[in-house]
Amino acid sequence: MAQSDLDVIGVGNAIVDVLAKADDAFLATHDIPKGGMLLIDEDQARVIYDDMAPGVEVSGGSAANSIACVASLGGNGGFVGKVSADALGDIFRHDLRAMGVEFDTKPLTEGPGTGRCLINVTPDAQRSMMTFLGSAGYVAPDDIDPAQINRAAITFFEGYLFEQPVAREAFLRACEIAKENGKKTALTLSDASCVDRQIEILPDFISNNVDILLANDVEAAALFGTDDIDAMVEKARALCPLTAVTRSEKGSVLIPREGEVVYVDAYAPSSLIDTTGAGDAYAAGLLFGLARNYSLDKAGKLGSIAASEVISHFGARPSESLKDLAEKAGIL
Repeated sequence: MAQSDLDVIGVGNAIVDVLAKADDAFLATHDIPKGGMLLIDEDQARVIYDDMAPGVEVSGGSAANSIACVASLGGNGGFVGKVSADALGDIFRHDLRAMGVEFDTKPLTEGPGTGRCLINVTPDAQRSMMTFLGSAGYVAPDDIDPAQINRAAITFFEGYLFEQPVAREAFLRACEIAKENGKKTALTLSDASCVDRQIEILPDFISNNVDILLANDVEAAALFGTDDIDAMVEKARALCPLTAVTRSEKGSVLIPREGEVVYVDAYAPSSLIDTTGAGDAYAAGLLFGLARNYSLDKAGKLGSIAASEVISHFGARPSESLKDLAEKAGIL
């Protein structure tokens, strides 16, 4: 694809992540599904937050994490997401802009506060998330700037946000603009439970609007009705021009509509600390590579090395320059 002013612009939930260590007993006490994500209300968020161990608070959200990783790779990124006009919203905006990411969405001035995700990480590095969306789910078609979408090689949508009807309209608006200008769109499925809840409408949205689909193996199984990667291939080819399926330590599989399937090895992390953001980081590497017209193999390797860095420490955003790591690995 032609070089664009922005490599990737993400449309997703603007969330502040609260990360803390926990054990299985804590999860059981609060009915938190291990390794999954549940939406909660503000009262539930307050109860769980008060009982969590000391931790860290950082700007997060799946698509926003991906765009932060794009910036760390040396790319140009933008973000569309809704925060409130409050302290957490100011922190979120500052964090993204400090990385060089464009973030100009107008804040919500009435209604719920800025969203937050309570992430409890168990000793096996599994992250279990309880999310109060707050203002994050209020992304609307009016928040889509046609000029900004036109400047991006790829517009990237977060599956979590697909569940909000008004946000789906925003997705469709952005897809229309991207298609009119010959640009690409991408969607991450985000969570298998999201797929299950939206299975009646999700395949049609993908088929009609999405050029690049990203999923982990569990999410892909929920969408395609099989956990056999060979059986997935033909279904994926029929649904989307390019499908990327991540498989943790087994690496990833890139399935183009035409041509050979590409298998990409995982990069072993220096240590496995916290899997929060692994899929977000992989998406960033892959999409950055595709925006720069790299081969599927090279783009997939960028995704793998980005994911490896993110899972080697606490938190969902890189602590080292992904560009430097990719250069040392001979990918860039």
